[in-house]
Amino acid sequence: MPFNARGRRTLELVQAQTTDRSPLLLNVLRLTAAAAITGVLAAAVALPAVGGAGITIKSATEGLQLKPEELDEPPLPEKSVLLDRDGDPFAQFYFENRESITLDQVAPVMREAIVAIEDFRFYEHGPIDLEGTFRALLTNLSSGGVSQGGSSITQQYVKLVLLNKAETDAERRAATATTYPRKLAELRYAMALEKKYSKDEILERYLNISYFGAGAYGIQAAAKRFFDKPAAKLTLAEAATLAGAVQNPSVTDPNVGKASRKRLLDRRDVVLDRMAELEKITHQEAEAAKAKSLGWKDVDIPGGCHESRYPYFCLYVQREMLTNAAFGKTDSQRRRLLRNGGLTIKTTLDTKMQKASEEAIGRYVDPGDKPAASQAMVVPGTGEIRAMAASRKFGTSRKKNQISYNLPADRAHGGGAGFQAGSTFKVFTLLTALDQGMKVDDGLKAPNAYLAPSTSAFKDCKGNSVGAVSGPPAHNSSEGSGGFKSLSTGTWGSVNTFFLALEQKVGLCEVVTMAKKLGVKRAADGTALREVQTFTLGVNEMDPVTLANAYATIAARGEYCQPIAVTEVRDRYGKAKQHKPRCKQVLDEEVADAASHILSGVFTKGTMQDVGGIGRDAAGKTGTTDDYTAAWFAGYTPDLSSAVSIGDPRGAFQHDLVGVTIGGRYWSYVYGASISGPIWKESMLKALEDIEPTSFTALNADRFGGCSTGCAPKPPKEKKEEGDERDGFPFPFPDGDDDGFPENEEEDGGPDPGGRGEVQPDDYWNDGLAIPQDTPVTPFQ
Repeated sequence: MPFNARGRRTLELVQAQTTDRSPLLLNVLRLTAAAAITGVLAAAVALPAVGGAGITIKSATEGLQLKPEELDEPPLPEKSVLLDRDGDPFAQFYFENRESITLDQVAPVMREAIVAIEDFRFYEHGPIDLEGTFRALLTNLSSGGVSQGGSSITQQYVKLVLLNKAETDAERRAATATTYPRKLAELRYAMALEKKYSKDEILERYLNISYFGAGAYGIQAAAKRFFDKPAAKLTLAEAATLAGAVQNPSVTDPNVGKASRKRLLDRRDVVLDRMAELEKITHQEAEAAKAKSLGWKDVDIPGGCHESRYPYFCLYVQREMLTNAAFGKTDSQRRRLLRNGGLTIKTTLDTKMQKASEEAIGRYVDPGDKPAASQAMVVPGTGEIRAMAASRKFGTSRKKNQISYNLPADRAHGGGAGFQAGSTFKVFTLLTALDQGMKVDDGLKAPNAYLAPSTSAFKDCKGNSVGAVSGPPAHNSSEGSGGFKSLSTGTWGSVNTFFLALEQKVGLCEVVTMAKKLGVKRAADGTALREVQTFTLGVNEMDPVTLANAYATIAARGEYCQPIAVTEVRDRYGKAKQHKPRCKQVLDEEVADAASHILSGVFTKGTMQDVGGIGRDAAGKTGTTDDYTAAWFAGYTPDLSSAVSIGDPRGAFQHDLVGVTIGGRYWSYVYGASISGPIWKESMLKALEDIEPTSFTALNADRFGGCSTGCAPKPPKEKKEEGDERDGFPFPFPDGDDDGFPENEEEDGGPDPGGRGEVQPDDYWNDGLAIPQDTPVTPFQ
């Protein structure tokens, strides 16, 4: 086969290198030259990975199949930007910090520098630089190792694409392995790319995909990270620095330390000398550039939720996109969507409501306090999350008392195990009773202390009997607080024994089912709720988003909507996909109206009467857990629902809310109306100030007004005394406690402004266990 010009040049290179070589080396060199001359280019590529006897041109050519092969080039990972509901950016995150640009946005001196040092004959050769390959081969054979690379820019681009596509460690190792099959595949891909793209297009792709160190992928991100300027404005010295960084960015990463910066500076000077040698610049220009300092600016590029103004909301969005099938049918599809990035994500965040929540929390709880408050706001009828805030700053610094998980959310969205929800769960028993036909004044006689009459009095949804018939009974806040309670008065006073008796009446499984309809699930793992006798008293751990959304279902007259944080995702090409609320009717509208009617009284006749309402229709429920491990308030208007929790993230049972200082104030006990209630009130007032008030739908009095079969018993006339009747109901208690108001019967009650006696805590129990009545209790202060 006749020699061509490239073949003759190859032989000249070989002959120039054969002086005083060993016989084995001579044979390898001659074989390499022969392979190149006859067109078997890949044999030369493969030689650094093979050696010894038995290699023939025939054996090398049989398996080559040197035909162009199309390379799959998935989009490069780029940063994604989060927008609030008004379209303003508030966060960005990325798998790789990259901002792809076109070649005309790169300074000409940068293009010259990268070509000079990486592949100076790039615009002259084809998919493989034969001269460069042989030069590297001979150098490596002489040194006994790999001291010089021979891959063209096209081949390097192929390797980087394969590495970018890799999703497993095995795929990543295969993409960079120094093996004969990988080199052959690389060459076939390079041949196809040289036909598909112009040289400028290949260079553009190479500059965008390359890693430069310091977390910067692509020339634009690198220019901003290193020198605080776009790639179009790079100087000669800066361009040489970035061109030098590509070869081994982990070794020359300026972010690592002085030694790495020194290696980068030395590498920059190598590039400058090479540019001068190739006459791309003069020697004087090279020396002037070498006299300059490195110029490393160390520009911090925001690139994670921890750097966002609203980190908890950002983290929720990120995790939602990884777990919600709306963003991909499989885990890998969703992960790839986020990994590749380049997305513009419009969210439901309302920055005014977010600010209202943050400011209200900040007035009551300090960032340095060990107990932490968190809040979520959700729109009834859509499930759109408007705000997520917490008293602690997001981060990993223990010294600064930061927290590294999403306090307002469940674990699926980056949160923790949550806190037991306490008496906020009594609402689900109330709804079940109304749904079964009870009226607002229907009720039953609540004992002073409660024990299940039999284990079968409470059955979980699998039919298991879970009634607690032994052990200390459950109590309310003070002795003699039993008696007849209606759905209204029992709710306003949050009477424990009443709700246990009511749960027994309507059925434990039915109450659990009601809660599930409203989207209730455990914060820690989203698994099945604990179906125990004390379910109605909130022994399941919740997060503010879940609880706020459950209450939003009542506000929306029984329409449940999945919580939603993302309304639109626009890809890098401008194609947008809308994400609409996913809602369904889960509760009779009039049942929800009746519940709102009763829960409205919590502000005027119940546990929030000392805090007060917000000047518009509102309803809600306080909640304090057993032994004061956490305190809640969840409430809503027709326009907005919100839940506030406070507890100690170090462990609520190990670090309760007894004898604690929060927000600079000492608390003997923290109730739902102590801190969570006021935070809810102040944040909702501010969040809703520009929204026209909407009224609740009035109670259907024909269906739910008054009482039917559960009316209050009439007392004997001769025993009736003045002051023993309120709202038409007798309350013949030994100590005169007749109304179920906070001073006797609600664990969340505040100070006793009327001077009728000390406030006593009532939720003395967990899973049916009670603290004896004679347990000393410190008065609320």
